[in-house]
Amino acid sequence: MRVSHLFGTTLREAPGDAEVASHQLLVRAGYVRQLAAGIFSYLPLGQRALLKIARILREELDAIGGQEVSLPVVHPAELWQATGRWYEIDDTMARFQDRRGRDMVLAMTHEEVVAQIASTEVQSYRQLPILVYQIQTKFRDELRSRGGLIRVREFLMKDSYSLDRDHEGLQRQYDAHYKAYLEIGHRAGLTLLPVLSDVGMMGGKVAHEFMYVTAIGEDSLVRCSACDYSANLEVARFDRGDAPDEAPKPIERVHTPASKTIAELSSFLGVEPARTGKIVFFMGTFPDPSKERLVVAIVRGDMDANPIQVQRHAGALALRPARDEEIEEVGAVPGFASPIGIDRSGAVVVVDELVAMSPNLILGANEPDYHLLNTSCGRDYEADVVGEIATAFEGASCPECGETLQLIRGVEVGNIFQLGTKYSEALAAYYTDEDGEEKPIVLGSYGIGLGRLLACVAEEHRDERGLALPVSVAPFEVSLVSLAKSGETAAAAEDLYERLRAGGIQVLFDDRDASPGVKLNDADLQGMPLRLLVSERSLKAGGAELKRRTESEARLIPLEDVVDAVRAEIAALEAELASGVA
Repeated sequence: MRVSHLFGTTLREAPGDAEVASHQLLVRAGYVRQLAAGIFSYLPLGQRALLKIARILREELDAIGGQEVSLPVVHPAELWQATGRWYEIDDTMARFQDRRGRDMVLAMTHEEVVAQIASTEVQSYRQLPILVYQIQTKFRDELRSRGGLIRVREFLMKDSYSLDRDHEGLQRQYDAHYKAYLEIGHRAGLTLLPVLSDVGMMGGKVAHEFMYVTAIGEDSLVRCSACDYSANLEVARFDRGDAPDEAPKPIERVHTPASKTIAELSSFLGVEPARTGKIVFFMGTFPDPSKERLVVAIVRGDMDANPIQVQRHAGALALRPARDEEIEEVGAVPGFASPIGIDRSGAVVVVDELVAMSPNLILGANEPDYHLLNTSCGRDYEADVVGEIATAFEGASCPECGETLQLIRGVEVGNIFQLGTKYSEALAAYYTDEDGEEKPIVLGSYGIGLGRLLACVAEEHRDERGLALPVSVAPFEVSLVSLAKSGETAAAAEDLYERLRAGGIQVLFDDRDASPGVKLNDADLQGMPLRLLVSERSLKAGGAELKRRTESEARLIPLEDVVDAVRAEIAALEAELASGVA
């Protein structure tokens, strides 16, 4: 490819709305251009990088038995209605009507379609297991796009789906994807951290996310300092310790003026926050959409409620913060609230298990400027649900080994889900076993965003001059820069370009009539792993200058040896990537 004809130019400055380095550099280097919020075009350099990522994905999925398919991007609403997700997913899912007035969905994932096809294509246990995958454009109408390719609305995704006869088979395919995802990250030059995660809209019981750990990440993660325990903060567990070993005391009403917060209450009464209970109010949307209900979450005063866990334990489809008037409607008083004496017909009370085991906590009296001492769950009020709903925090104890938990941030590159039979039962995807009995196919779902993976690679492999991409992802293996001032030098560069191409080397040839500074700066910005420089000086010295993008020193290679030398460097880069050095 000649730079003089390359569709897409480099930019000296990044767009003003580019927040993170990967976004800035991918735009400046001419890889992508933004069309609208969260919608990007991939120019030739970006498309070549995506194709290289796609090749890695295909090779790893094929290695674990994948069969590539191509599924429709537009779905009839009946499929999503059958599984219930039509009603459960908010406006993130793009819905529309065709010209006949039929409700349709713009695909954000394909569990329903795979289950529907399986209902006609799979009859016998002898056909299982099956693994299918595709690489296809998806659309999710995200409320707020950010970070360039990190959170977008339209995106290219590898989504794969496993079909098994039982959960043992699902576990094998799940484990195979787990290992494949780590290898995909490795081959792309990234170390991915698998973390336990919430199943979210997908359903099922088990899920992992594969995270690129970075300060720009929008996900909060918990990682043990000693063992392998790691989880998204949304589902992270921690060792809560033991509840106080004391007998319940008589409840006592006390005057606590201007003590609406835990900090104010603790200071006024001279007690530790751990001796108090914290009430957090949400309004929950439940499967019966006719009415929202108040969700009352109670955690110990030195902890915070985890909305994801509160939602899960309450059985709600979604939560939002409750307004004061909604809290007051059940007889609770904001700032001085408790579940004691409220109208329980309009509320669901979810209590953290540590609160349920802790006697003599201080809660509000549902009266301005008053609290109740020595409240105990089970004696003074009943929980509708008891569970682990407190949020893990920096310095908490690991639930596996007891050592210290750390909070870090990361970007989700991929995810894997054990779906079970939710979709197959809803869409009649059954197989017949050895005894002639019909059973639902057990499904798994696995996704990786190609654009997000590229963004993470760009975030990891860069410096102050631009991108410095690994050879596995870079659009070209070598940038050939001609600094010709004479016909002889130009001819030597042209000859070298043709010989590199004939030798099967991916080369980007800067043949423009531009200054040396512009050409060298652009080569650094675009981030190919190797650079070849042909100039009057290099020819006079006996050849061309070859250097790695990540190194400052070049070495002189005789012209007749350049192709072999470049091949050797590419092989060395690939070996270093395989060994984890790059």
